[in-house]
Amino acid sequence: EASGDKLYTEPDYRIATAIVLGSEGRGIRRLVKEHCDFLVRIPLHGRIASLNASVAGALAMYEAAKQRSPS
Repeated sequence: EASGDKLYTEPDYRIATAIVLGSEGRGIRRLVKEHCDFLVRIPLHGRIASLNASVAGALAMYEAAKQRSPS
């Protein structure tokens, strides 16, 4: 969510987490947003306006996997 209150790297993904993705055209519906604990944003630079849902989801899941790895 572009207006998310946290960067996608800030939440503690080591706890039980559900990652909710919206559609590429409409985003996340209002009622779904209202039931989320928080919304995250992915910073974009240059001429990129948005990422498709699979890329955004992959970034969030990678961050969750990174935080959960025992390194």
